[in-house]
Amino acid sequence: MSTSKSPENKPVALIAGPTASGKSQLAVDLAQRLARDGRRGVVVNADSQQVYRELHILSARPSEDETQGIEHRLFGTWDGAQSCSAADWSAAARDIIREIHASGGVPILCGGTGLYLRTLLEGIAPVPEIDPDIRAAVRDLDQVRARAALEAEDPQAAARLAPADATRTARALEVIRSTGRTLAQWQAHKRGGIAKEVGLHPLVLLPDRGWLNARCDLRFERMLDTGAIAEVEALLARELDPGLPVMRAIGVREIASLIKGELSRAQAIAAGQLATRQYAKRQYTWFRNQPPADWVRADNKTIAEHDFFVSLFRAQG
Repeated sequence: MSTSKSPENKPVALIAGPTASGKSQLAVDLAQRLARDGRRGVVVNADSQQVYRELHILSARPSEDETQGIEHRLFGTWDGAQSCSAADWSAAARDIIREIHASGGVPILCGGTGLYLRTLLEGIAPVPEIDPDIRAAVRDLDQVRARAALEAEDPQAAARLAPADATRTARALEVIRSTGRTLAQWQAHKRGGIAKEVGLHPLVLLPDRGWLNARCDLRFERMLDTGAIAEVEALLARELDPGLPVMRAIGVREIASLIKGELSRAQAIAAGQLATRQYAKRQYTWFRNQPPADWVRADNKTIAEHDFFVSLFRAQG
């Protein structure tokens, strides 16, 4: 991922960071400031849970009041019965960004799914479809055997991956077995990224961890009081595949256990709060380490959006 501010490239603002860090309000604030400057700002969702229409409360999707009249796109766009991959989201976001630019507007990417953002900016590795028999054989391996096989067949991937990372181990192993090339070799030829086509103005929110954890805890408890239980009841009534992303979203399993009587309300709240904090921690680590060094990182407690997006306004001044 890179940052480009070439004057001939149309601007894209990006506000990223862990859940509950204040991204949504900041995106609205920026769009309002753009409006005062005579420009149209459009918030474009980059969160893998907020894409599903069934997850309004649980994904903390902005309400009509919270959007404050600012246009929001790609929120609640996918039916939960259909998985929205990084490639799916990237294709939709790319089209919307071009549409906004064509009308003279400024897209404001807002979300915490690093894989979505990386795919949009860098593009997609053209890995062919994996042979189903190879995939099945790899997925049948336990992690010890899969790790040993990867160390023998793709030692560079094994060196990059944590020994317990079963998902990425299986992916790297199935790619080299099915294609004869390593995943890294495929990723060296990514295509479709927009990084070189736009002037990116990024900001990563990395708040104080204690402050963030307190926000996560309060948010989950409030969700149960504002419709999250009914939301999960509606999901369960659809009898969707439990492996779908919408069914694995933070809070769904915990609230489902509450509904089924497997957990008390207090236990469900504690479990949901823990899952939310763990998710935020993974996001925090990713955004602290993965984006380019020149992406501004800021503590939300002292943030002032005009300080960090001055380049966006100077670029069009």
